[in-house]
Amino acid sequence: MKKTTFLLLFTCLITTSIFSQNLQSPEQFLGYEIGTQFTRHADVVNYFKHIAENSNLVEYTSYGKTNENRPLTYAVISSEENLRNIEEIKKNHLNNTNSVNNPDNNTDKAIVWLSYNVHGNEASSTEAAMQTAYELITNKKEWLKNTVIILDPCVNPDGRDRYTNWYNQVKATPYNASPVAAEHNEPWPGGRPNHYLFDLNRDWAWATQVETKNRLKIYNTWLPHIHVDFHEQGINDPYYFAPAAEPFHEIITPFQRDFQSEIGKNHAKYFDENGWLYFTKERFDLLYPSYGDTYPTYMGAIGMTYEQAGNGQAGLGIQTTEGYELTLVDRVAHHFTTSLSTVEIASQNVEKLNAEFNKFYQNDQLSYKSYALNGSPDKIAALKSLLDLHEIKYGSTNSGKIKGFNYSQNKQADFSSNENTLVINTNQPKGKMVQVLFEPNTKLSDSLTYDITAWSLPYAYGLEAVGSSKSLTINNIASVPSAINSTTNASAYISKWDSMKDARFLAALLKEGIKVRFSTLEFENAEQKFNPGSLVITKSDNRTLKDFNSKLIEIANKHGRQLTAANTGFSKSGPDFGSSEIKIINQPRVGVLRGEGVSSLNFGEIWHFFEQDLKYPITPIDTDYFKNIDFSLIDILVLPSGNYGKLLNKETLEQLTTWVKNGGKIISIGNAVGSFAGKEGFNLKENKPEAKKDTTATANLIPYASREREGIKDLITGSIVRTTLDKTHPLAFGYGDSYFSLKLSSNSYSYLSEGYNVAYLKDAPEIVSGFAGSEAAKNMKNSMIFGEERIGQGSIIYMVDNPLFRAFWENGKLFFANAVFFVNNENYRLKI
Repeated sequence: MKKTTFLLLFTCLITTSIFSQNLQSPEQFLGYEIGTQFTRHADVVNYFKHIAENSNLVEYTSYGKTNENRPLTYAVISSEENLRNIEEIKKNHLNNTNSVNNPDNNTDKAIVWLSYNVHGNEASSTEAAMQTAYELITNKKEWLKNTVIILDPCVNPDGRDRYTNWYNQVKATPYNASPVAAEHNEPWPGGRPNHYLFDLNRDWAWATQVETKNRLKIYNTWLPHIHVDFHEQGINDPYYFAPAAEPFHEIITPFQRDFQSEIGKNHAKYFDENGWLYFTKERFDLLYPSYGDTYPTYMGAIGMTYEQAGNGQAGLGIQTTEGYELTLVDRVAHHFTTSLSTVEIASQNVEKLNAEFNKFYQNDQLSYKSYALNGSPDKIAALKSLLDLHEIKYGSTNSGKIKGFNYSQNKQADFSSNENTLVINTNQPKGKMVQVLFEPNTKLSDSLTYDITAWSLPYAYGLEAVGSSKSLTINNIASVPSAINSTTNASAYISKWDSMKDARFLAALLKEGIKVRFSTLEFENAEQKFNPGSLVITKSDNRTLKDFNSKLIEIANKHGRQLTAANTGFSKSGPDFGSSEIKIINQPRVGVLRGEGVSSLNFGEIWHFFEQDLKYPITPIDTDYFKNIDFSLIDILVLPSGNYGKLLNKETLEQLTTWVKNGGKIISIGNAVGSFAGKEGFNLKENKPEAKKDTTATANLIPYASREREGIKDLITGSIVRTTLDKTHPLAFGYGDSYFSLKLSSNSYSYLSEGYNVAYLKDAPEIVSGFAGSEAAKNMKNSMIFGEERIGQGSIIYMVDNPLFRAFWENGKLFFANAVFFVNNENYRLKI
């Protein structure tokens, strides 16, 4: 027995010795000192493969691929014993989230998740990730006995490589520290976003991007005690770490706030020793739920953002306005230090972290016990898909009348449930996240925030809802049977229109060459009534299409659309199928402007909408050559939010106006709308704030320290407002009498005197959630939100509020689909 033990010990020592001999530092492996070059993502992956192959303290795994086919990866770093028992450790830790059935669970490990390089051009942190991993498995093994580190070296590989490849191409040798050098001025769109130009640090809760979807699958299997998101900020701001700034969401516990300070003090100790500057408690708050610090916080973690001076401007070294040179070597050192400091403080507080983590999951004190929702089955299904991503439980109810806060009425009122009502209770492990995502109006301790202040999911998904202080009985939801259509020889087929699933179905039909019509009026046929916007696919329109019936049925079944077969085009009421009110939908050729002056984020939202949501092709057009394009090759031009002052000069506007008069269509979004305000030939006029008496004198008397807070009177930071709809206009087909819009700016435009005001605000606009400055709210009165102006045969569509914002405002997307397919799209134009 002793001999066997000796042999095992000897074998272990030999194996460890071989590992140690083969293990290389980042500098040895890459051939250069970390911080003297930007490392390509493929080389980062290779280094982590190397340490996993040469250390028994690291497991390295891929959790998916990006849109550009780069691997998404993470390393699990801990002691040999912990890695051998990692599934048991994980199981015990997750049991800690069930405080009802497992109140005495006392796990003895701290779980720390470190996320690097979520913004691609904030590239120093991935370099620090390699150093951190090496240091942990060589010189900090003692911490690994009671700590498990999940380390994601690069959350955004596509953005990182976009930045590093560009920088490596243009940098001088040696690097040029002058801020005017090319290497410090990124071209559009920059390396910050992912492939679809989304900000992945705003996508945690909405999970619209492939990187986030894949990461959440892994994150939900760990639910760490601590999560850190590593970032960079302006070159003159040295380093930021916790504690965070106000406002803190009220769901955040005193322990979470206090422990942030404890971690911050540990960082400060090392920064002070090295003579490094830093700041805390400013700018970066904990409110918006979709950040890399807030989302983990609402899941029980100590969620934090660390911000190093630098970003895409800094390169390998840059001269700051404070008179010193900021180098990549410096930036890496700072992130490396806070990385280790975080693991250290976690290792020292294992018992406390586990005890408080368990307490976080005790949800009996939440004000709302249940949320119940009614609405379109497609919209309910879309919300359920989001809940599934977060592993939030839901069901149905037989509660009949439910008393509580009625979202549509914006007050306490009764709500009628039925067998299809969706119910989410807060008495579940992720009940606090449920409250954050569903609460009708988030409490603000401070109106100075870093992002939007409203996001309530019932409004975002266009559902009737109630928040109840009573816990509703939940039943299992019966599975919805799939639509099964069989081949018939009908005169026409009819399909409803009220969701993005319907829009995807239409896009698929058009791409297959199937001709489709839509009704502008209500009609009755085949013993059913159909609302305006309903799709009508006739045998007559498709008489030359081979296998029309079978192809249509196949597409309908694939998209889960139930078709109604009509044996005659003669309607019992409303228009017959040959009426001019049953309009043909031509397959539009869509151009989308991109490039300098265009909001890369909004372009990305539009690009993602067409390619990933709608599955419909577009033609991106760059501002560099926009003036020289042949406009006859497109039917629709989408202008994302942006600054078009130089691009849309008098000559270009005349060119566009001529194209519109001949049948073209412009869809303008956000700031792009203002490009047409007050211009000759356009009916759009901006609402100007009322002039104030003695404005200059009053402004001069505002104290310097109060200017920022005074300025928010004119701001709107993502509030939800109820708009009135003209549901008879094709832009609003599929909607009711009102729409809850996410207002992102104080831009305000008068009603169109010649045109169609489709969504608009009346006197004293109703702000149901979020912050709107007092002056900005006044200026919203009697303003147009969505409208159409006819110019000759064509149209310009104004979307003052962005219906595609971050791809999470689900109920806005159909407006955009309507703008593309329904609004003034029936005139056939020869396609070249």
